[in-house]
Amino acid sequence: MAFIKALTVFVLVVLLTTGCFKQYNGRISIDGSSSVYPITEAVAEEYRNDHSDIRITVGVSGTGGGFKKFARGETDISNASRPISKSEIEACKKNNIQFIEIPVAYDGLAVVVSPANDFVDYLSVDELKKIWEPAAQEKIKSWKQVRSSFPDVPLRLYGAGTSSGTYDYFTEAIVGKSKSSRGDYTASEDDNVLVQGVSSDKGSLGYFGLAYYEENKQRLRLVPIDNGKERVLPNDSTISNGKYIPLSRPEFIYVNARSAGSQVIKDFIRFYMEQAPALVREIGYVPLQPEAYQLSYERFLKNKQGSMFANRSTVGADLVALLKEGL
Repeated sequence: MAFIKALTVFVLVVLLTTGCFKQYNGRISIDGSSSVYPITEAVAEEYRNDHSDIRITVGVSGTGGGFKKFARGETDISNASRPISKSEIEACKKNNIQFIEIPVAYDGLAVVVSPANDFVDYLSVDELKKIWEPAAQEKIKSWKQVRSSFPDVPLRLYGAGTSSGTYDYFTEAIVGKSKSSRGDYTASEDDNVLVQGVSSDKGSLGYFGLAYYEENKQRLRLVPIDNGKERVLPNDSTISNGKYIPLSRPEFIYVNARSAGSQVIKDFIRFYMEQAPALVREIGYVPLQPEAYQLSYERFLKNKQGSMFANRSTVGADLVALLKEGL
């Protein structure tokens, strides 16, 4: 028995000293948007390859949930698919949290139906508003109510959860007011849940980031959006040149200014700005202009705190001009 106890102690000592309980030389905590998650996780994965001594965790609490953690000082970086709100800025101030706002990509919101849907050829911004505005709740229930030429097929909706930046942006761009939406739809912070719902329902309509459509294009059909001038599908060209309006948006990361003083965070952000253009495209998003990445990194190095969008909308925003203005 004494031998067994001694052997157990010996095994535990070996485990503690051989990496099973690894000691890290630095840690980076990230949380927030499900839309920005694939970008940041891809950057983190590449970074880990050459920095195995740095522990990076990337969570998905939605943009709003991520900012709550960020404002409490629980994370170093917050992923966000919309700019930080006034109330979130106040929450940060209350806890003495300063931040640096960094755009990392463009994204287009994909409006999708099931492949079994053979009647929706396009949707206009006005039709989307008619479907999603609060007044439509429990009233607009059939496709025929959206357009008289559509069949009388039940309309079932899938969209982002209310703490999602995607929800905030979509409602602002389509309804005209952030967080203004009918509530009788299937909402989820998990875009995979929305993909599953839309793909299996002929009468469904949903929206989420373009990257999730790209990952599931065999299971979904992308709907062109009539912006009043032409019918446009989201892609690299239409998103970056502003044709896919009003459903194109910038994506962000927010860095805790105190964390930004550490060499680990400095090195990670440098790596992020260097790798983002290629990884963003690989994942299915649209890279910023090269100048925008340079200006974003300069913004970080100069510790330029606060949001460029404190009193502005991101709809139709010129990122390069705003970044220059902020410097």
